[in-house]
Amino acid sequence: MAINYASKYAQKIDERFARESITDNAVNNDYDFVGAKTVNVYSVPTASMNDYTVKGTARYGTPAELDNTVQEMTMSKDRSFTFTIDRGTFSDTQMANAAGLALQRQIREVIVPEIDKYRLDKMCAGAGKTETKALTASTAYDAFLAGTTALIDANVTLSECVAVVSSDFYRLIKEDAAFIRNGDMAQETLIKGQVGMIDGIAVIAAPKSLMPENVQFVIAAKSAVTAPVKLAEYKIHDNPPGINGWLVEGRVYYDAFVLESKKNGIYVHKSAE
Repeated sequence: MAINYASKYAQKIDERFARESITDNAVNNDYDFVGAKTVNVYSVPTASMNDYTVKGTARYGTPAELDNTVQEMTMSKDRSFTFTIDRGTFSDTQMANAAGLALQRQIREVIVPEIDKYRLDKMCAGAGKTETKALTASTAYDAFLAGTTALIDANVTLSECVAVVSSDFYRLIKEDAAFIRNGDMAQETLIKGQVGMIDGIAVIAAPKSLMPENVQFVIAAKSAVTAPVKLAEYKIHDNPPGINGWLVEGRVYYDAFVLESKKNGIYVHKSAE
């Protein structure tokens, strides 16, 4: 990697645009992976209703044993990075390559987007309902309403949902006359990255680089996806053996799982292939 020396340039770093996580508020961390790589989640069904009868010995109906299913969730994403900053380079670049700032930049521009993209990929792949249809500026709001309707029919509480939308969909819905008349894209900032609300659902616009292929938007109940970050450890070693400068290392152990019993709490709309 080339090093840009300061020479006569101003002591200023040209930082790239970056953002905080856009998925933290669309997932949960309700399951304890501490001390374990795998967690089993049990789903237990319900019993059917019967007409009570005053005759016989099975007045409540014929009893049947409640069965259960098991979903095994095993952590799989164990990622790391490392880089060095030579003390001579640090001095010659007017200290622009400070190890602490470089580490913050790595987290902000590399780690957070990687986790966001992975979560969105898993969320969309495990969705209970996926609709594929081309959208225009006159059909965007109707497509979103179809999603909220599907979630309501699945007994999902819309107030716990978050919508992550592509930049294309955000543009289309802002141009949709039906939405302009009936929507409620009030400018709220309670959730990081939130650009407003659609019918009570917080909306976060995501860059195309993070969205799964062809996905226009995903509406997800927070309880439907668990996304543990079991380990996030970063170290800066000052003058380690063999290096006159700094050695920066980091490890992130994370994953994301759609709960089988709650997958209907995720609705995905894709554009036509």
